[in-house]
Amino acid sequence: MATIRQKLFHPVSSMLLLMLFLASNLQAAAGDGIPRTADGNADFNGIWQAITSANWNIEPHAADFGPVVELGAIGAIPAGLGIVEGGEIPYTAAGRQQQQANQADWLALDPVVKCYMPGVPRANYMPFPFQIIQSPEHVVVAYEFASASRIVYMNQPDFEAPIFSWMGHARGHFEGDTLVIDVTDQVPDTWFDHAGNHHSDALRVTERYTHLGPNTLMYEATMEDPNTYTRPWTVKFPLYRRLDENMQLLEFKCVEFTEELIYGHLRKGADSE
Repeated sequence: MATIRQKLFHPVSSMLLLMLFLASNLQAAAGDGIPRTADGNADFNGIWQAITSANWNIEPHAADFGPVVELGAIGAIPAGLGIVEGGEIPYTAAGRQQQQANQADWLALDPVVKCYMPGVPRANYMPFPFQIIQSPEHVVVAYEFASASRIVYMNQPDFEAPIFSWMGHARGHFEGDTLVIDVTDQVPDTWFDHAGNHHSDALRVTERYTHLGPNTLMYEATMEDPNTYTRPWTVKFPLYRRLDENMQLLEFKCVEFTEELIYGHLRKGADSE
């Protein structure tokens, strides 16, 4: 009997069982279709892009004339089903009135037209790719538009924002395999789209990134702002990994494209043109 016990509980046998158990768990993790980092968390590294017309209007909208008649069909506004869950943003009466005023003169008022950073969540559904670079301590998100970027501080819930900023203050953590990012302290100047959908400096955005497969994410962002909305509301849409050969973020430093728009009236002789 002693011999049998020794064989059953021999250190080598125990180590072999442990190795088999770990290998089985790794196979199970690999089989769930979710790429993982060395520390076992879901891996979001890569270049991603949304395919949506939400940058024009995050609410449902019909196709419409564009702001520049000379561009014809290529400058027209495409229709969209919207990305707002429930279809409509729950504005206060004053909030909706401000949105309509913004939309009436959006070409002059939308900060993105003048190359200001787009803020969150708009940066994630503009028609430009963005890159996620992930480590255990930080997640960096780099955007092609205006070379905007932001740092997500992981597992630092008490790290308060030093100042308000265009891309906000981001603190992240994992809930299972979902990356959750809490974004606060955005300046009130950013819009959600060309349709003038807006917020105040009280905006709090809770982002959720979840793998649907190795090359697809589901993105959700819940907006809370009691100064502008009657209740929290959420946008939701997929993000797709860019699989192009040699894919990389290229430069779109748009300041040079806005100089004439912003400062053209200051040119010598501008008044006589």
